[in-house]
Amino acid sequence: MVKKIKLTVCDARQEPLQLVSYELPLNEPLTVGAVLKALGIFDGPADPRINRKGMFGVFGKRKDWDSPFYDGDRLEIYSPLLIDPMEARRKKANKNKDARLQAKAAGRKGRFLSRS
Repeated sequence: MVKKIKLTVCDARQEPLQLVSYELPLNEPLTVGAVLKALGIFDGPADPRINRKGMFGVFGKRKDWDSPFYDGDRLEIYSPLLIDPMEARRKKANKNKDARLQAKAAGRKGRFLSRS
């Protein structure tokens, strides 16, 4: 009897989010890459659809192609980022700084108007 490994695949590239359960035969120690190939999701590490690092992970942790995969793991396929997180943080900080400066300027303007 061939031992089988149970796994769940969460594909965040599609709307609505899809969770699908699978069972794969366990012939050898599995890696994340072997699972992706066995399910037909990606062809290999040189697949053009995996154009960036961090395209997939297990339970919310980014994994490499050769990372080990265990029974009961949830394989997650992530969608590409729409904006660089550092750029988003920079824009938010600048927006907050502008708001503080405008509030200070409005306060000073009110003081000068009340003196006249």
